[in-house]
Amino acid sequence: MGTGLDMTEIAARDYQAARAKAPPLSATSPMYNLPEMRALYLAFWDALAAELGPEAGELPQAFSFDRPAVPEAIGSEVFFSQTCGYPLQTIYRGQYQLLGVPSYDAPGCGEATHCAFLLVRDGSPFETVEDLRGTRFACNSRQSNSGMNLPRRLIAPLAGGKPFFGEVVETGTHPFSMARVAAGELDAASIDCMTYAYFSQHRPEAVAGLRVIAQTPRSPAIPFVTSIATAPARVQALRAALLALSSKPEHRPVLQALRIASIGPASPAAYERILDYEREAAELGYPELV
Repeated sequence: MGTGLDMTEIAARDYQAARAKAPPLSATSPMYNLPEMRALYLAFWDALAAELGPEAGELPQAFSFDRPAVPEAIGSEVFFSQTCGYPLQTIYRGQYQLLGVPSYDAPGCGEATHCAFLLVRDGSPFETVEDLRGTRFACNSRQSNSGMNLPRRLIAPLAGGKPFFGEVVETGTHPFSMARVAAGELDAASIDCMTYAYFSQHRPEAVAGLRVIAQTPRSPAIPFVTSIATAPARVQALRAALLALSSKPEHRPVLQALRIASIGPASPAAYERILDYEREAAELGYPELV
């Protein structure tokens, strides 16, 4: 007996049933989301959604600010996000698709690249990386490229196959690391140069007592991503919308406010360099930041 539904109606019904059981689609930027910048990110999302257009299908209902910087996984609900490059190569393998990579206008950044700054308290005696031997180091996360992987590669030639720091303390976030160094509780931290730039701009008092003594090797900048479950047509729509966002003059004010100079395609091969740093540190006898 016929159902009275054609295949298009059946597909639409099945899609709605699947979506009803799935978590709501999310759009977020958990890496650089100071409360002072949230209006800028909302404007960024509105511009991106406008470029996607109605043909892109269902979009997240709102731009979220509550996603952790390093979540447990990139789930099927992640429609748009920005994620640190190191966990993309480790705990998130097979969970995401690259959408694009920003080039930022700030010290330490290049075309689609960034680095981390080694920060110490302004009144401390430390002047070089070597001076940090035996000190207390603040690490935001063992899954962080800028907080762990890049300083590990920087320090590996100096460590001589032995522990370099007196203590490495995981703080949970870059802002916590900076606060503890500024307070004198810990001696140094490696902070993503864009985090430092945004704090310098929006919360200068938070970095006023800090001083840069070195910068790490450059690394691919933090990319925009979507879930591996996002349909190919929607992935292509997101990639095209990001490129349009970067190229159209009407979007330049919001990008400039976020210090984004441009957005280009993201190459998977470029992000393999992040694990090259891990391998090189291990070959130098320094497989862990210690």
